[in-house]
Amino acid sequence: MKITFIGAAHEVTGSCTLISIGTKNILVDCGMEQGVDTYENADLPILPIDIDAILLTHAHIDHSGKIPAMVASGYNGPVYSTIATHRLCEIMLRDSAHIQEFEAKWRSRKAKRAGEDEYSPIYTMADAEKALSLFESYSYNEEIEILDGVKISFLDAGHLLGSSSIYVTITEKGESTTLLFSGDIGNTARPLIRDPQKPRLADYVIVESTYGDRLHGERPDYETQFTNIIQRTLDRGGNVVIPSFAIGRTQEILYLIRKIKEEGLVKNHGDFPVFVDSPLAIEATGIYASGLTDFYDEETLELLSRGINPITFKSLNLAITSDDSRAINENMTPKVIISASGMCEAGRIRHHLKHNLWRSESTILFVGYQSEGTLGRRIIDGDRFVNLFGEEIAVRAKVETIAGISGHADKNMLLDWLSALEKAPKKVFVNHGGDGVCDDFAKAISDTLGYEAIAPFSGDVFDLTSGECVEKGVVTRVTPRIANTKKRAGVVFERLLAAGRHLMNVIEQNRGGANKDLARFTSQIEALCEKYERKDYSKKK
Repeated sequence: MKITFIGAAHEVTGSCTLISIGTKNILVDCGMEQGVDTYENADLPILPIDIDAILLTHAHIDHSGKIPAMVASGYNGPVYSTIATHRLCEIMLRDSAHIQEFEAKWRSRKAKRAGEDEYSPIYTMADAEKALSLFESYSYNEEIEILDGVKISFLDAGHLLGSSSIYVTITEKGESTTLLFSGDIGNTARPLIRDPQKPRLADYVIVESTYGDRLHGERPDYETQFTNIIQRTLDRGGNVVIPSFAIGRTQEILYLIRKIKEEGLVKNHGDFPVFVDSPLAIEATGIYASGLTDFYDEETLELLSRGINPITFKSLNLAITSDDSRAINENMTPKVIISASGMCEAGRIRHHLKHNLWRSESTILFVGYQSEGTLGRRIIDGDRFVNLFGEEIAVRAKVETIAGISGHADKNMLLDWLSALEKAPKKVFVNHGGDGVCDDFAKAISDTLGYEAIAPFSGDVFDLTSGECVEKGVVTRVTPRIANTKKRAGVVFERLLAAGRHLMNVIEQNRGGANKDLARFTSQIEALCEKYERKDYSKKK
């Protein structure tokens, strides 16, 4: 028995791990990488056709997004997941396939004009449909025999509707070895879904570490924070723009806003409008409200028993078409806009940022993790200008974050989850965390719990009899792309021209002003001109 780490090794996304049992092969998660890539991932050491089963912890694309690509390359075995994960994948994988096809067409048109070869999508809608036909879905805590001598069961991970940790029990020659894959462990006391289920026994644990180096701090009063941000923004006449992950986070936000409206916490703005502008989020909201009672928490079940839909309300508007989306920004009524993607890297949220980032009366509210290098992270980190659709946009809106609303467990929650094991595992493998975070959390596990812990790199292979590394992967850092300084210089000069036009407008506005004020203004402009006329740009080579 061996385990090979492929994706999310010293990285946060692209989860993928291979279990090999003689000639049998099982893949746990098969996700896309998102945001900045730190290391080159090792290739799968076998062909997709030689994989016997795929186990899926949850529907997020960084865990599920490459399953159709596996199918396109020959995989034809079952995909095991929970029932809710299957339902969510039905929309997420189709949406991902649509994006792959759209981007391939766009890049092909560009390549054709340049006389280059056309692009093929990573996978097509037909590949996604075939992948979805392979799903076999179950409830939590059911024992399923997937191969001779291999049984699995799903534990509630509390991260997303249907998210799971997965037990894999392998029996050879009368001896059993149990592996526990944490998946993404959720934060506690979140709307709609239950807290993570604690594990019992495992010989080996593969645990995530997204927040393995930090604490969420004292749990904030989300309702009060949300209410105050909405109140202040609407009072200024602006919009609250919330970049949100379409599945999970959007539904939690709707749950909070429904409570805020129900209790009348926002004053003097009537039944203020709320727009969800993401077809994927709209479909997901329908799934969340479709009666998957095995996956809800007690509070949600109690609301449903009283006939209350926990994530809808009268002033909720769903923008499905592009025309619906455009109309949101044509309507000047102060409002709340929830749109995807959550890290602002794609989707309709970028249009709403273009219309609101420069408005000092608006608020951009971040409610989820922003990976290094993403537009969302740059805005949070204080960039004064961002590029959207080839245009430099000034960041004048209020930028807010609600701390602690993360869907991931923090360091202490992860340690608490691991401490529930009735005896120490032979080894804990730490993955799904930033480069330094994986190592730091592995050390924290050893220091705090006394478990042997290690953070493997992509390509590392471990023997599951001895627990020792039998093959080291080749560690190759991804070379960061160097920015196009020429293009950047052109953009900056365009900003200078725009500033000049602005100055002319200001001069015109001062026509008829007091001579003293005009004289001082003139002196300031002349001093500025003298400062920058010292260089003779006409002779610059």
